[in-house]
Amino acid sequence: MKRAGIPTSGTRPPLLLALPALAAVTFLSLPLVGILVRTEWTELADHLSSPGTVQALQLSLLVSFWALGLSLLLGVPLAWLLARVPFPGKAVVRSLVLLPMVLPPTVGGVALLLAFGRRGLLGPWLEETFGITLPFHTSGAVLAATFVAMPFLVISLEGALGGLRLRYEETAASLGASPVRVFFTVTLPMVAPGVIAGAALTWARALGEFGATITFAGNLPGTTQTLPLQVYLLLQDEPEAATSVSLLLLAIAMAVLIALRGRWTGTPADRERRRTGPENGEQPIAAEPTADVTQAAPPAPTEGRWALRAEVTGFTRLTLAAEPGTTIAVVGPNGAGKTTLLRALLGLTPRAHADLTLGGTDVTALPPHRRRVAWVPQDGALFPHMTALANTAYGLRAQGVPRTEARREARAWLDRLGVGHLAHRRPAQLSGGQAGRVALARALAARPRLLVLDEPLAALDQTTRAHVRHTLRTHLAGFGGVCLIVTHDPVEAVSLADRVLVLDDGRALQDAAPSEVTRHPRSPWVARMLGRNAWPGTATPEGLALDGGGVLVATDPPAAGTPALAIVAPESVSVHREKPAGSPRNVWPGTVREITASGSRLRVLITSDEAPDLVAEITPQAAAELGLADGVPVWTSLKATEATVVAL
Repeated sequence: MKRAGIPTSGTRPPLLLALPALAAVTFLSLPLVGILVRTEWTELADHLSSPGTVQALQLSLLVSFWALGLSLLLGVPLAWLLARVPFPGKAVVRSLVLLPMVLPPTVGGVALLLAFGRRGLLGPWLEETFGITLPFHTSGAVLAATFVAMPFLVISLEGALGGLRLRYEETAASLGASPVRVFFTVTLPMVAPGVIAGAALTWARALGEFGATITFAGNLPGTTQTLPLQVYLLLQDEPEAATSVSLLLLAIAMAVLIALRGRWTGTPADRERRRTGPENGEQPIAAEPTADVTQAAPPAPTEGRWALRAEVTGFTRLTLAAEPGTTIAVVGPNGAGKTTLLRALLGLTPRAHADLTLGGTDVTALPPHRRRVAWVPQDGALFPHMTALANTAYGLRAQGVPRTEARREARAWLDRLGVGHLAHRRPAQLSGGQAGRVALARALAARPRLLVLDEPLAALDQTTRAHVRHTLRTHLAGFGGVCLIVTHDPVEAVSLADRVLVLDDGRALQDAAPSEVTRHPRSPWVARMLGRNAWPGTATPEGLALDGGGVLVATDPPAAGTPALAIVAPESVSVHREKPAGSPRNVWPGTVREITASGSRLRVLITSDEAPDLVAEITPQAAAELGLADGVPVWTSLKATEATVVAL
């Protein structure tokens, strides 16, 4: 039977690697085995309960917990700074953090003595100003333990923060949460396993600190003589007692490592599965409803009307203006600047800058959390440690709405979007469609003046997408601000938007009603998105000289020398096995390269040396009569009246 996490390929590890690995395990195990073998088990209780050992243990616990507290107070902000803020000299700061981990502890003690000793850099000032003397004092032992142990917390937490996607924090800011609130309500809870793991390692390292303590704080019983120092003294006079105390420290260290191994290690996905998986008794992901549950829920009444005016510069360069209640679909190829535009409006990117006015208020200089621009990223970015209800109420709570009122309004929004019965569930227990509705409810509940949606339906299946699309259209009808939706789906652009903004290379190629963009697309990418053939070229007296080769004859061509785009519907292209005779003005030879199904018809990709690649749409019966297959030579024809030429 297969066991989870164990390879079952049947191959044996090569001896060249297995033998050294076994030798390494033996080398690491023998010293520990030596402690177990040499321990006087009958005298263990007496050794551990002796007054000197008990006193040293109490002092060790005091010092280690104080060191842990200082490490948390100073190390957590430092880890966040290293993980989140770019600044000159970051590599040097990170090296300083790592230095105590590789520095000999006694050298660390000497360095502390030269910095905080009575003749050190700060020692005289501390003693004269505050009357504080750190060397040979319990506070000195705390300082030494903090110096050598805090790096474990910083490195562990920096790694956890590095693995946390910024979208969660950026989404929280777009809902109105200040940076401090985002840190304590989103960032810290989501990296809690890293904090706990780092804290455990920090505490264990502080508990076992020896070299820096004895060098800087001395070895005074009851004052600085911690348990490791007690072991050092006992080893000279009572080796059996030293072995027993060493066993105690070994047991504590192993307990910490076992606790970390069992609960706080592994990938974030592993931890999420352990917390929320159905095998642990949690409720499974619910299926999407088969009927639209939003029919009976009218749109929420709007609380204001906010027009949009934006001048965007940088990578994305355009001027955008829209009246309240307008929905704009933003389309374009990958890298066109769509997401950059949204992030510029949010104030979250240095690539572009937006001079933004909402409802007559200039918000350009405001930080993201004060702009009232709510963002729904492609994956929703629901906070995994919060329920659907808490997620939806987050923006209201960040704006100072009392808890009871915020939860009541949040539940009303969840009910409007048909997911109120899932208010108690966490995101891992929601299907993709349900999570999308909760993310939309959270954004709308935050009372935004501008709503930006980055492909909110891209991850959904067709059936779920239709449900969520209807829900979105219903509730955008009552929204008093402007909504921008980035999409690659022509159905979404046509069905949801009042206008379609076409971007390419950061510039606006077209900004018009969906019907106009559908009839006369000015972008080859948009034309292909709509299922059309799109061929750029330059007008000549003979016709449109296509960039891909060949000349297209069309009615009403632009003036010679004008860059233009020819748009041809696939169903307007005729396919023949022999060169056609008659009226077609555009006839090209070609070869069938691919045949795909599109509903009840077939789309045939044909390549040619005399014209750009084109797609023809025919019936299966016609394909059978023509004997079409990959590699079959054919002729294509197109009437001049069937080609639409748009000047660029």
